Amino acid sequence: MGEVYKPSEDSYLLQKYVETLVSGIVLDMGTGSGIQAISAALKDDVSRVLAVDINPGALMDAQKKVVSSGVANKIEFELSDLFDSIEGYFDWIIFNAPYLPSEGESDEASWAGGETGKEISMRFLHEAKSHLSFGGSILFVYSSHTGLMSEDFNGYNVEVLEEIGVFFEKIYCVRLNPS
Repeated sequence: MGEVYKPSEDSYLLQKYVETLVSGIVLDMGTGSGIQAISAALKDDVSRVLAVDINPGALMDAQKKVVSSGVANKIEFELSDLFDSIEGYFDWIIFNAPYLPSEGESDEASWAGGETGKEISMRFLHEAKSHLSFGGSILFVYSSHTGLMSEDFNGYNVEVLEEIGVFFEKIYCVRLNPS
């Protein structure tokens, strides 16, 4: 299915807000290396984390890291294409979306967000609301290369937590709440 996304600037930006904001029951969508799932599970006020990925190799990699982190009792793993196999409600949903435009056959699920780069993000935004607990929030990271516009966030209140410049793009970490 491809390589596991290695933590980079976008991952560390998201991690900063996972460590300060999340609590309760957490869904780490597209867990990749497991960095966000582990960061959430290390918090005393997080009771459970569901780490989800479409890539079985990513789930295996994340499971190995979880065992060595000492929080394996708080994290479960699920193979799923976004919310296809997910049931239940979450206080927080974390997503470092694959956000680069498709390059064709060389695409990796860890970075290719669809033809324009925003198709995966749009599907996620459409489906995520039905999995949020009352008062729940989404931590979402995306790039200026994704092509997301303000109207793409219809149905959400958007709080930009931080924006960083990396090479020829801007990375945004936002908190989303259903409006």
